[in-house]
Amino acid sequence: MASKIILVVLFVISMLLMAYRNDKKKKVLFFGDSITEMGANPGGYIKRVDSLIKEDGLDNQYETIGAGVGANKVYDLYLRMEEDVLAKSPDIVVIYIGVNDVWHKEWGTGTDYDKFGKFYQGIIKKLKAANIKVVLCTPAVIGEKTDYSNMHDGDLNQYSIWIREYAKQNNLPLIDLRKIFLDYNLLHNHDNAEKGILTTDRVHLNAAGNELVAEEMWKVIKAVK
Repeated sequence: MASKIILVVLFVISMLLMAYRNDKKKKVLFFGDSITEMGANPGGYIKRVDSLIKEDGLDNQYETIGAGVGANKVYDLYLRMEEDVLAKSPDIVVIYIGVNDVWHKEWGTGTDYDKFGKFYQGIIKKLKAANIKVVLCTPAVIGEKTDYSNMHDGDLNQYSIWIREYAKQNNLPLIDLRKIFLDYNLLHNHDNAEKGILTTDRVHLNAAGNELVAEEMWKVIKAVK
């Protein structure tokens, strides 16, 4: 009789523990522009992260949330933080921004370098105040040519250096997509094409780009404690 009671108690405890674990899934929110907006679509990098989570048997520990809006720049992210991020109570926020801040300078609507840093720091300050873990990403590419002839390479490098240094100074995890994409293209873009290797249009991700971004993001996300 006593052994049966013990078994019942152990069963109840195990069920409670399972329920507790399911209630305590880590919410990972991806915060960015149209690249992230598209990442939440079938075949996008966020959906691929979901698949990697399942492949690792951790789907009872993580859930993902897409919070990308097309044409957004860093100050747009700052302005929509309350509704699109803080109200959802994420545990981890992956910030993937910077392409439009550089790209839209062509039309006079980009973000100056000094303002970029100020808004970026403002976002992180709000996230830290809410005890949310932060993962930073450098902007990847605006053009995939490997001979340094993409129009925006200089600015992208400058903004990426700022993000790298900020991550290092503040001990924040970094996914250096700028370097990752450049290294990948050096190996695979033998014809110096401006698109078609990791992007469809020099900026937005194709299947290979989504796969690469997802793999690199998941490696860093699952190491966040």
